[in-house]
Amino acid sequence: MKFLDEAKVYVKSGDGGGGAVSFRREKYIEFGGPDGGDGGRGGDVIVECADNLNTLIDFRYRQHIKGQRGHGGMGRDRTGAKGESAIIKVPVGTQILDEDRETLIADMTEVGMTFVLCHGGDGGHGNARFKTSTNRAPRKFHPGHSGEERWIWLRLKLIADAGLIGLPNAGKSTFLTAVTQAQPKIGAYPFTTLHPNLGVVNIGHDEFVLADIPGLIEGASDGAGLGTRFLGHVERCQVLLHLVDALEEDVVASYETVRHELEAYGADLSDKTEFVALNKCDSVSEEEMAEKRKALAKVCGHEVDVISGVAGLGVDEMIGKLYETILGLRIAKEEAEDRDRVYQP
Repeated sequence: MKFLDEAKVYVKSGDGGGGAVSFRREKYIEFGGPDGGDGGRGGDVIVECADNLNTLIDFRYRQHIKGQRGHGGMGRDRTGAKGESAIIKVPVGTQILDEDRETLIADMTEVGMTFVLCHGGDGGHGNARFKTSTNRAPRKFHPGHSGEERWIWLRLKLIADAGLIGLPNAGKSTFLTAVTQAQPKIGAYPFTTLHPNLGVVNIGHDEFVLADIPGLIEGASDGAGLGTRFLGHVERCQVLLHLVDALEEDVVASYETVRHELEAYGADLSDKTEFVALNKCDSVSEEEMAEKRKALAKVCGHEVDVISGVAGLGVDEMIGKLYETILGLRIAKEEAEDRDRVYQP
């Protein structure tokens, strides 16, 4: 399935059904009077967060979504049926933006969450509504109100517990393959990964989601390379694992390039918990690795791990550190939610 994380869609709720013009005609009743019923309400456009989706590819071929028009009123004071609502199913983590691509309408972050994007138009009144003491046989009716319509942008920001960041060819996809069942494309050239990949890391009876974010280059926050399109996926991650290629001559410059882009992008990306690891340690001598590790630790201000996704060196220890941090953040979040429920006025 092709990955698509942004789509422009036109949505329109159903128009209300028209009211009916009808008169009661029964045998032996000389003056039956008006009995035209009201029209039915138009169908809504509802966005629903589904569990079994991870891309917006469906909206590449379905860009116009409309609710059903309400049915017209009928004689004998019968109201028309309501139009069927249009249900838009989106993956968890989808943001709904206005046509300007900046105004946030809704953020779909939980499975089963629903949001009424456009309300259906009200049905029109039938002629029975206009009967008065002076107008006993009105032929007036309302045709029904128009539904709402708008252009929207759907933007998917993957929800993962941990995200892999780094320059192109830092070994992110290889690491993801080593610790999960995901099978991303791996090649010995820059930008092999063109879209984020998700994998589930199993830790005993627990698990967490790991995302492989496409490689960043200098100027990514301004649109260079793959640009800011995939930096948004990092926003949802609780922890970042920054992989630095040990084969690079200047590992400090490689690290600072990515950090600069995170800071320039904003959205508090630079404040997230970060682990730094020198990857491909099996391809570098111990002396050279020690020098690069020391230089990198001085810049980032904390310990630097040494791993190899291909050889599996240090991978289990790295996963253990990630899991402990994620578990701590989960517990802290649950405690905060419990406090909010207790002290809620």
